[in-house]
Amino acid sequence: MNKPLGIGSAKARTPRLIVVVILLILVGRVLTADAQTETNLYTFLGSPNDGNQPYAGLIQGRDGNFYGTTYNGGTNNHGIVFRITPGGIETNLHTFGDGSVNFANGLVQGSDGNFYGTTYQGGTNSLGSVFRITPAGIYTNLHSFGSSPTDGARPFAALVQGSDSNLYGTTTIGGASSAGTVFRISPAGNYTNLYSFANFPTDGANPEAALIQASDGNFYGTTIAGGTIGFGTVFRINPAGSETNLYSFGGSATDGNGPTAALVQGSDGNFYGTAEQGGANHDGTLFRISPAGNYTNLYSFGSSPGDGNFPGAGLLQGSDGNFYGTTEQAGANGVGTVFRISPGGNYTNLYSFSNSASDGHQPHAALIQGIDGKFYGTTTTGGSNSVGIVFRLTVPLNPPANQISAVQLAGTNAVLSIPSVATEIYQLQFSSAMAPTNWINQGGSITSSGSLLTVTNLGGALLPQGFYRFDITP
Repeated sequence: MNKPLGIGSAKARTPRLIVVVILLILVGRVLTADAQTETNLYTFLGSPNDGNQPYAGLIQGRDGNFYGTTYNGGTNNHGIVFRITPGGIETNLHTFGDGSVNFANGLVQGSDGNFYGTTYQGGTNSLGSVFRITPAGIYTNLHSFGSSPTDGARPFAALVQGSDSNLYGTTTIGGASSAGTVFRISPAGNYTNLYSFANFPTDGANPEAALIQASDGNFYGTTIAGGTIGFGTVFRINPAGSETNLYSFGGSATDGNGPTAALVQGSDGNFYGTAEQGGANHDGTLFRISPAGNYTNLYSFGSSPGDGNFPGAGLLQGSDGNFYGTTEQAGANGVGTVFRISPGGNYTNLYSFSNSASDGHQPHAALIQGIDGKFYGTTTTGGSNSVGIVFRLTVPLNPPANQISAVQLAGTNAVLSIPSVATEIYQLQFSSAMAPTNWINQGGSITSSGSLLTVTNLGGALLPQGFYRFDITP
């Protein structure tokens, strides 16, 4: 049975080799040969005409532009939703704080093309909200938290759209035990509280991170508190609301604690994440955990001079198979770093943010890899106005054979590239959902000569949001 394996991933099997890439309307990964450089794309201006302090990360929309939010700024100083082109031209799409909602978290683009997000405050009950905003900036409040005694409150994370088209998220407090919740909401606003955390010592509490839906169809996440020690957990919850505590942090002197960021599922099927505190140097950790809960501490921050510390953001698996992330503090100049770590734990500090007026400081959000293969992110402070920037980091990447390295648009077509192995036969397939029997061949099969294989899917740009993979023999 074919099994989806994650972004740009590969896994050997007998007699076939399968590669899967997850797409948000053909947003993929592309190789770059440029030298490693950091570029300040945009410096926020602050109130009243612009946002400031972009705590949340970016997403790349189907139109190729980047979208995000700021926590403060705008006319009412309660944040904005913005769009920025790859060339650095920024547009304010919506200003929060109009009496209904404020302090927005990250965005997700739904299968309908609209963007969805949460706010930490505001709404009818002043306990946060779920909203929808169109690419043109038309805003709708879908749900106000605190609408019932057991409802969640104060969401601090972005949403994720599940394979059933519903949106799933977490709240930091509220619920039956006042320890936070997991909820589901439809794009039309039909809301369900799926799970209320029970807190220490049997359950996690106060989830600040977004969920991810794994290849097994379940959702995985973290809590900053609760668990057997009280230092947070990794948990699994199915779409029906049945929850399992997979791991409790703080079980050893060198373990991380207080994870604030979302997990990422690697191409090997394991989950990778960060803990903002703890570790051998009390500066945070990087960890790996299997779907069954087998846990490994991969790296403790603060292990060398100039190392970053306090990784408040999650990881991204790049097209080369390595994981990339940010730290909020330390580095060579004390204002944060960008790092790379392999699945085996080999760690490299790629960039230390500088103390110059033009550079950003203190990145709080995860990176994304754009369709040009470069990494994009935000910093909460820094820039010439000291209220944050959007930056681009170019890092040379070398993806292994049999891993999708590029997904690009060419008119109405999708063009996919994969470093291939000679004599193997490659068949491109597409699915609108990661169901075992839902994969459809796109075009004919190709026997590789061993070079970079480029496959054009005619009309692929017109397909709905979905997944690509190569079925490879032998």
